[in-house]
Amino acid sequence: MAGSLPRRGFLGAAAALAGSALAGPLAPAASAAGTGTTADRPTTLATPPGFQPEGIAVSRGGVAYTGSLIDGSVYRVDLVTGTGRILTRGTGPMSVGLKLDPYGRLLVAGGDSGRIRVVHAGSGRVLATHQAVTGTAFVNDVVVACGGAWFTDSFNDALYHLPLGTAGVPGTAVRALPLGGEWTPTPPGGAYWGSNGIERTPDGRALLVVNDNVSALFRVDPRTGAATRTVLEGEGSVGYGDGLAVRGRTLYVVRNWAYAVDVFTLSADGTRGRFVRRITDARFDEPTTAAAWGGRLYVVNAAFDADWSDPATASSIVSVPLG
Repeated sequence: MAGSLPRRGFLGAAAALAGSALAGPLAPAASAAGTGTTADRPTTLATPPGFQPEGIAVSRGGVAYTGSLIDGSVYRVDLVTGTGRILTRGTGPMSVGLKLDPYGRLLVAGGDSGRIRVVHAGSGRVLATHQAVTGTAFVNDVVVACGGAWFTDSFNDALYHLPLGTAGVPGTAVRALPLGGEWTPTPPGGAYWGSNGIERTPDGRALLVVNDNVSALFRVDPRTGAATRTVLEGEGSVGYGDGLAVRGRTLYVVRNWAYAVDVFTLSADGTRGRFVRRITDARFDEPTTAAAWGGRLYVVNAAFDADWSDPATASSIVSVPLG
């Protein structure tokens, strides 16, 4: 999730709607349930009315999860059949980026609440809530890599590290890792957006973070926080960069207000990248995040320009071919 004047207005609207009821537990699939082959799967998946999606996580079995910016609810949908339901109903703080850990838990970034939630992906039970930061903050996106879960804060130049713990006990000690090195500082006060989407490098040894303030991608050492600007070749851009997805050595950059996904081939260590192509689709509606599964890229539409004061407003997750 990246900042702009329209989005700043959205944040106020989201706060006003916090706690409003969703229209129902199920959202209709946009097409009939398929047989499970790529050709038969629905390529547009509606999310429930009154539920504004932002992040996405997909299990190996093809179950996708997305959180609502309105009240923090989490929606679960089968990518093969298109059948979905509200997994856990939120009570106020928004859900922004989210990822699955190896123990079947969802790690959810809490936006301007500064919180991190750990949610059981099967039952929807909230297992733990951590106050990662207080004051002006926006805990935005998350990746599971490099010894735990790492969260970005778009208003502060730091990453938050949550150890995964064990299968029965989530990690408890969140620590802040200040960003340094070549990282361009974000002006304080919450008027500008800095770090946003986060992923791992292809070799798994470091993190990749978008800095929206300077439209650049950085490789971050998870031990020290030292950032090195990734050199990108070609006509691609990370401007308006929101969510990141890495598959092998391919990086997908979801560019919300550009209505596009730019694709790069990365060096193993993430220090260099070469632009490959740009994915556009008429169904993109301020896309924010994406995840790859089953030969397709599933892209979340946050629809920031929609009238979310209307409880009937809905959005979607759409898929496009990976290659």
